[in-house]
Amino acid sequence: MLKYYFINKFDTNHINKQDKQTVIIYRNYNSKKIDQNLISKINKYCKKKLIKFYLSNNIELAMKLNLDGAYIPAFNNNLKHLAYSFKKDFKIVGSAHNFKEINVKKIQKCKEIFVSPIFNTPKNEYYLDIIKFNFLTMRTNKRIIALGGVRQKNLKRLSLTKSKGFGGISYFE
Repeated sequence: MLKYYFINKFDTNHINKQDKQTVIIYRNYNSKKIDQNLISKINKYCKKKLIKFYLSNNIELAMKLNLDGAYIPAFNNNLKHLAYSFKKDFKIVGSAHNFKEINVKKIQKCKEIFVSPIFNTPKNEYYLDIIKFNFLTMRTNKRIIALGGVRQKNLKRLSLTKSKGFGGISYFE
């Protein structure tokens, strides 16, 4: 099962707990400017640990710093990156909350689409749960990743979905 750990700071203790099948995605919406030195530092550390590392919402910087991929959030509808040429193993993934956003992620050529929130989270009162999640994802042949509210206690419920993995924050900490 694919696993994606969203971080907003560099904490080696949290990264050290992850296995090689976990992808780290740096996503910090609290900071307006991305610290390239920090991203380079995280990338070097992840490479040393043989863990893939993606950057959120900045494909150009992810390519420039030779990261493994980039994450396009649901609110980003930009298609500019379609004109770029990528190294063979560079992966673009994105997130969506509804049919329209899933279609945008398909147009953006995302290899995997995070659909959220699948389960209840402290941040959101609304969540999809299993039936709505499956209904939302059955119209695409893209790999689907469950996002939002995934915990140890509801991890088995993911087997009832089309999801090929899950992403989150608190599950990994």
